[in-house]
Amino acid sequence: MAKKVYKSTKRIGKRQVREATDFFPVTEFFAGSGLVTEALKDSFNVVWANDICQQKASVYETNHGKGHFHLGPVQSVRGKDLPECVLSWASFPCQDLSLAGKIVGIHSERSGLVWEWLRVLDECPSPPPVLVAENVVGLVSSHNGQNYLRLHEALSARGYAVGAVMLDAVHWVPQSRPRVFVIAVSKRIEIPNLLRQTGPGWCHSDAIQSVASKCQGEWVWWRIPKPTRRAKGLSDILEWEAPADDAKRRDYLLGMISPLHRKKLYELALNGQVVFPGYRRTRNGKQVLEIRFDNIAGCLRTPEGGSSRQNVVLRDPHGVIKTRLLTVRETARLMGAPETYKLPGSYNDGYKAMGDAVAVPVARWLSRHLLEPLCRSAMKKDVYYACAQ
Repeated sequence: MAKKVYKSTKRIGKRQVREATDFFPVTEFFAGSGLVTEALKDSFNVVWANDICQQKASVYETNHGKGHFHLGPVQSVRGKDLPECVLSWASFPCQDLSLAGKIVGIHSERSGLVWEWLRVLDECPSPPPVLVAENVVGLVSSHNGQNYLRLHEALSARGYAVGAVMLDAVHWVPQSRPRVFVIAVSKRIEIPNLLRQTGPGWCHSDAIQSVASKCQGEWVWWRIPKPTRRAKGLSDILEWEAPADDAKRRDYLLGMISPLHRKKLYELALNGQVVFPGYRRTRNGKQVLEIRFDNIAGCLRTPEGGSSRQNVVLRDPHGVIKTRLLTVRETARLMGAPETYKLPGSYNDGYKAMGDAVAVPVARWLSRHLLEPLCRSAMKKDVYYACAQ
């Protein structure tokens, strides 16, 4: 747990924001359903958070309380109104960077909101010394790395030393979910030697190494320990009592699996494998169900149009093959949320809240092994207050 070094309160207009604890104060942009706040809570205190989605705001406030959450567009936020913080986190929209979309770029309407985050930080009387920007791997891999390079240059121009890491949630939970985390630290802060290295490591993908070679500003090779081997598979976190599809629906979904994969599924089921997750996709103008055989869920998505909800093919204890959608609680488990995490609203509300979030153990690992020690360095009086002036 972090050393108790900071205490502050702040009134914004007529509203008193949550009183800061002795933990490091954080502002969180595009906070969504609050999984980053959940991940950071052991040593950080989110003193201000925002999102534009009412449904996600409901999930956030149900789990983390009211008073410090700002519901509304980031364009309406003014830096002068925010409480001081040591860390600012932004999981900015990914739609224009996702390899599943049109990849129109970081200056487009949705992913381009990252520039509004930087605009707000520019307006802060005391810009935070530590920043985190999180997004999909398309940030570094699309357009020959140009999207990332624009962000790196903007952070460097603001006086930050910057580096990026790629962390896949599959190291902690049975879900394939690679994400890029850009960590920026004021150049006035001395980065402890234990937090940086001279070259790439396990968390630096080929795409990250490629953009690093092209950066004009300072690049930091962040050092983060590799987690131990994950203990649980998808079969270990399922709600086996959840109702399955009727026979007509089951046969329809099984008929969408390619003959080769359907044969493999039956063979593995006969040999004891019990779960096969899959997504419905369109291939060559035809709807198919693409399944996995590794006891790992595919990357959760938001359930827009219904087709992005993940199905599972199951073999029950009696050997019967069944199908159904993942339950909302299963999606929460795949994101590493605690069993006590509340998900109010409809099925689609809960699925969206989880499918459009940051996995808790990933953010917690980053916090414990990099962000906390960086913030301790920033909180040295002779450095932090220099950054705040």
